[in-house]
Amino acid sequence: MRTLLSKLTVLGAVVLAGVGAASCTDLTETPYTEVTEANFKPTAADLAALMAPAYTPLRGIWMSWYGMVDFQEETADELLTPVRPNGWYDGGVYIRLHEHKWDANQGQPNGLYSQSFSGINAANRVIYQLESGVIPVDAATKTATLAELRALRAYYYTLLLDNFGNVPVVTDFTATELPEQKTRQQVYDFVVKELTETIPQLSAATGTAMYGRINQYAAKGILARVYLNAGVYTGTPQYDKVLTLTQEIMAANKYQLDADYSTPFSRTNDKSSQEIIFAVPYDAINATQSNFHMKTLKPDLRFVFNMQAQPWGGSASNPQFIDTYDKDDARLTKTWMMGTQRDAQGRGYDFKEFVPSMTKTDFDNGYPVKKYEIYQGETGASDVDYPALRYAEVLFMRAEALLRTGQADAAAALVTQVRKRNFTGAAAAKATVTGPDLVKGSVYNYGWYDTDGTVKDKAGGTPTFNGGADIQYGRFLDELGWEFAIEAHRRTDLIRFGVFTTKKWFNHVPNGSFRTLFAIPQSAIQTNSKLKQNPGF
Repeated sequence: MRTLLSKLTVLGAVVLAGVGAASCTDLTETPYTEVTEANFKPTAADLAALMAPAYTPLRGIWMSWYGMVDFQEETADELLTPVRPNGWYDGGVYIRLHEHKWDANQGQPNGLYSQSFSGINAANRVIYQLESGVIPVDAATKTATLAELRALRAYYYTLLLDNFGNVPVVTDFTATELPEQKTRQQVYDFVVKELTETIPQLSAATGTAMYGRINQYAAKGILARVYLNAGVYTGTPQYDKVLTLTQEIMAANKYQLDADYSTPFSRTNDKSSQEIIFAVPYDAINATQSNFHMKTLKPDLRFVFNMQAQPWGGSASNPQFIDTYDKDDARLTKTWMMGTQRDAQGRGYDFKEFVPSMTKTDFDNGYPVKKYEIYQGETGASDVDYPALRYAEVLFMRAEALLRTGQADAAAALVTQVRKRNFTGAAAAKATVTGPDLVKGSVYNYGWYDTDGTVKDKAGGTPTFNGGADIQYGRFLDELGWEFAIEAHRRTDLIRFGVFTTKKWFNHVPNGSFRTLFAIPQSAIQTNSKLKQNPGF
């Protein structure tokens, strides 16, 4: 929705243009309507507007075209973008993601790389302005603002750490030398150091003032997420640190699970959700980058929702993932658009679970995503803010750390707590899971999905076990899938559970263990001779 941060971003763009701009004309008259470097002197009142552009790239990173919610799911086992009657081959871009055949010119991860460094550069700029006295503020404000900018910069680096591993670490806005590439271990160490040092200095405030910004609890959640994946990043798990940070967030009693699973994904989630710890604000006026709904809704659904733009009808559910749900789990129908959808004239539009292949699929094959509220009169830009960190994730991170340290019953209690809002009435008893449940394998029927809907081993490629019974803690992986579907978690989760490069799903077969990272963009290598490509590419 249209929040203070989204309004400040517009102002911030004007302010920053003034800070670095010279006059656009040779006339000698005083430019009364133009902000120039000579007449603009930033003050403490301008600070929020000056900071806003450091957050802006997050909008392009998450719910936009080629955003993280797109390619983190496309490379995993929940979401597909097959060829449709209206196109969607797109030079094979989505088939390459599905088949794990991307290269150094793949648009989606390349966009994440460039936008992350755009955010890092913007944060470095304001850090420099604060440290050099260009922006005059009192000592307390300076300390808190520097901490927030450093934490935000570290957040961008967590995305680079997870997706690329070996990237430059840039902290000096005035540096003129090409930055050196760091190892994944060094990037991890930098992120941990920055978040650990800034957490005590960050605001503990919640609510409107810090909505869409990194406060102390957001930073703790982000660091807990890094520690949860430390075994992947460095080879050394850090589950005890996950337990410490999640306990601190829970003990603060600032957030809680929403009663309805859909509330964190509603159009009014900036006001109605008590679960969102960190959000990326979007709106249809000032922050218009969110268009994932256009990619998944079929063209005829414009009549059902009286949309002001015709959706494109590309992405839909992987039928193998749909088959993992308990049919009484409310998350199934709150995440996926199932059953007949009717417009104002009563005309019905149906969707099938079955998807024949990645290369030949009709409009009604696969369920569109409805998790992020689709509302009447929606345009090509959604008003729904992206919940980048939810309290449910804090509970699940703690549960996984407990599970992996031999405390399965305690883990099950937390998972049950999250499940309760999704199993009601006669199905309420299904909400309860036990420790022995969570240590079982996955119910996902991994294997090649043939054009007749059967799952089997495909000839050729790396032989894999059909099904998921051999996955350690596979049932917990299933729980992650059901709770966080289409939130850009799945690729990271599959890697952590050893599934991403070992299992077959739909028309995907394993294609190399190096695929746990994306290639360093070729464009970045061409502009920085100090960069080396990740192994395998």
